[in-house]
Amino acid sequence: MGKTYHNHELAIALQYQNQQTPKVVAKGKGLSAEQILAIAEEHGIPLQSQPELARILAEIPLGDEIPEDLFLAVAEVLAFAYFLSGKEPFDPTE
Repeated sequence: MGKTYHNHELAIALQYQNQQTPKVVAKGKGLSAEQILAIAEEHGIPLQSQPELARILAEIPLGDEIPEDLFLAVAEVLAFAYFLSGKEPFDPTE
């Protein structure tokens, strides 16, 4: 499962499974951001336009987990993504 946050010039992709902390797995600006968004759309990964959160997540090094102080902000968006997809958070069948 993943999530991609973006604004007009920046895209950040998070990966998470079950109860693991989300990790930053891709980030880019300009053309790289457009490619990240295109790949996310191809794979049915939810997109979330949260410009301020995208800017904050862009500061996290690739491969690192999101810091504890961002858990609530990211969790709220992830919960909404699960709701839209009709899935339950931490579904063991994923």
